[in-house]
Amino acid sequence: MTAASATTAEGPAPSPDRGRWPLLAASGIVKRYGVKHVLDGGDLTVHHGEVVALVGENGCGKTTLLRICAGITRPDAGRVEERGRIGYCPQEPGLLELLNADEHLALFGAGFGLSRKAAIAAGRRLLEELDFPVGDGSVSKDLSGGTRQKLNLALALLGDPEVLLLDEPYQGFDTGSYVNFWDHVIGWRAAGRATVVVTHMLSELSRVDRVVDLTHPSRRAPAPTETAR
Repeated sequence: MTAASATTAEGPAPSPDRGRWPLLAASGIVKRYGVKHVLDGGDLTVHHGEVVALVGENGCGKTTLLRICAGITRPDAGRVEERGRIGYCPQEPGLLELLNADEHLALFGAGFGLSRKAAIAAGRRLLEELDFPVGDGSVSKDLSGGTRQKLNLALALLGDPEVLLLDEPYQGFDTGSYVNFWDHVIGWRAAGRATVVVTHMLSELSRVDRVVDLTHPSRRAPAPTETAR
């Protein structure tokens, strides 16, 4: 059983048995930049085999909440408990301009304890599933926006995470790749992964199990009916 970890504004805290709780639970998250409150009590939970859409108006803190859940940004207050490996796909690809796909896979794979050979083999399988042009050797600065994003998504999946945090991961995808992305989401759900997707595509909300709207209640439109799996 994977030991749970908790991050709070005050430091680490213990957590209960993983089997009784969500894979990821964030509660009361506050984040300020100067006098501006980006988040003021944000909450997010996701369970095994659940897909959650994170929605809301621009500037309501969707990206900030995902960065806090991924351990990249520290909250000013609140608590995040994680009971599984996290895979984070940022909206802007975190790629190194002069490295090709295999070099990215080897570098990121090392962070997961994978050998170069194992990381490239596993990563190429992921890239092939995303219709990435495996083996062409182009460095990332020469790739199209959609192709860069496919590599970005594959890197998030490389460590076989139990929780996926995806910040508009389909940016730049053509229509076919966009449709395939949502097919992959269904596959991740079936495999038991907990998946959070930041999206502005409200037409896709029928594909998810639950919608979390971070828009301030005073400005929030009537919430769509939650869909059953």
